[in-house]
Amino acid sequence: MRVSPARLLAVPVLLVAALAACGAEPALDTPAASAPVVAGKKINLSPDQNRVRTGKVAAIAARVPKEIAADGRLTVGFSAGGSPPLVSPATDDTTLIGVETDLAQLVADVLGLEFTPRSSSWENLFLAARSGTYEAVFSNVTVTEERKDTYDFATYRIDQLAWQVPGAGPVKAIKGPADIAGLRVSVGSGTNQEKILLDWDRQNRAAGRQPVEILYYEKYGDVLLALKSGRVQAYFGPHPNIAYNVAVSGGSRIAGTFSGAGPDLQGLIAAMTKKDNGLVEPLHEALNTVIRNGTYGQVLERWGLASEAIPESRINPPGLPRQPAS
Repeated sequence: MRVSPARLLAVPVLLVAALAACGAEPALDTPAASAPVVAGKKINLSPDQNRVRTGKVAAIAARVPKEIAADGRLTVGFSAGGSPPLVSPATDDTTLIGVETDLAQLVADVLGLEFTPRSSSWENLFLAARSGTYEAVFSNVTVTEERKDTYDFATYRIDQLAWQVPGAGPVKAIKGPADIAGLRVSVGSGTNQEKILLDWDRQNRAAGRQPVEILYYEKYGDVLLALKSGRVQAYFGPHPNIAYNVAVSGGSRIAGTFSGAGPDLQGLIAAMTKKDNGLVEPLHEALNTVIRNGTYGQVLERWGLASEAIPESRINPPGLPRQPAS
């Protein structure tokens, strides 16, 4: 993990008990309805998901490595600190729900395996995938050239990032490095958006502009509280989470969107596995199966993410370029 000289470790903010109890992320303003509506879709946040399902495809299931299929389960890792509509705890504060869990369920169906979700910190997802503890990770992971050294990827969504700013704040639009010079901004540690942000900061310093002050928080809820209080002026993160929060909560807006692979390449989100363990090919075939049979589209539609669909899954496509050494 690359650490910026400008990095400032923020102390996590204690969340109010009511929000913590229901497992919801705190918002800039209280949502107007208990059943949020995003992109015209009412989002079900209860543990009773009635997920979209599909059937086993024997020919694809037969290609799962024997050591992985032996226990009859597909153990899938998710980031416990996620937020809707990607992956988050349901209203029971236990059941993991979201577009990521739904797609992993579909893949497990095609492979004839029992979907077994596991949650951890963002950093531990990579350690657990590398060790084989998690047979796959479906957690908004972007394909990058550095990650391809250690993991295999089967793509399933486009990767869009966004800048979230307070609705009444002074920052109107963020289109490039110059627009963040001198700002206090937040970003997730160890993410591809952090790499893009650090590159922008290097460009600003080289051009004689003010450096960025970067604050790191463990949870998106803490970021939202920091935005509301003025501790940070902008947050750079996954577009789906930010669009969901803006639609449901109000009080903030999107000041710019960017590809998760940088300015010259459309970023892609992918299922991640231990490199060369033989699982990426059947994962890839399973994803293309659900894309073709329409269940993939149904899942994205129910979470308001139809605009992030891809026409086909790809194995290890070009990703976010390697970043220069600090």
